[in-house]
Amino acid sequence: MSDYDRTRARLIDVELDESIGRSTPDVEHERAVAIFDLIEENSFQPVNDSGAGPYRLKLSLAEQRLVFAVSREDGTPVVTHILSLTPLRRIVKDYYMICESYYDAIRSSTPSHIEAIDMGRRGLHNEGSQTLMDRLAGKIDIDFDTARRLFTLVCVLHWRG
Repeated sequence: MSDYDRTRARLIDVELDESIGRSTPDVEHERAVAIFDLIEENSFQPVNDSGAGPYRLKLSLAEQRLVFAVSREDGTPVVTHILSLTPLRRIVKDYYMICESYYDAIRSSTPSHIEAIDMGRRGLHNEGSQTLMDRLAGKIDIDFDTARRLFTLVCVLHWRG
């Protein structure tokens, strides 16, 4: 992909719909950081679009499904995809559990124990990222790093603080 195509096949804005709801200041901060990281570096191209990005993404929830509403830079709608969160539910739950173990271990465990937990945490994050990438296959082309950033955002959307 040329540099020109890379600047077009990307997200320039991510908005959370009011259906997602607001949370504690800590959670809102984590959401903002996840969105910033995603926008800062990503590869995002709706399948069968002429490549007239960059794109804006509005995320919302509808009946336990995550809605990806993609539009062009000027706001012209491109496509909307609705993903069931069911395939991600177990991974997100396990990810939270291992993150709690990781933060507890930081306070009281040996470096080797912390490293082992962190490897498990990264493995679950990769599994969730791959699952999200697979669920978007044929709908939105993303690279693995973008899938990781999107999975982080999905996790933060579920975090209640």
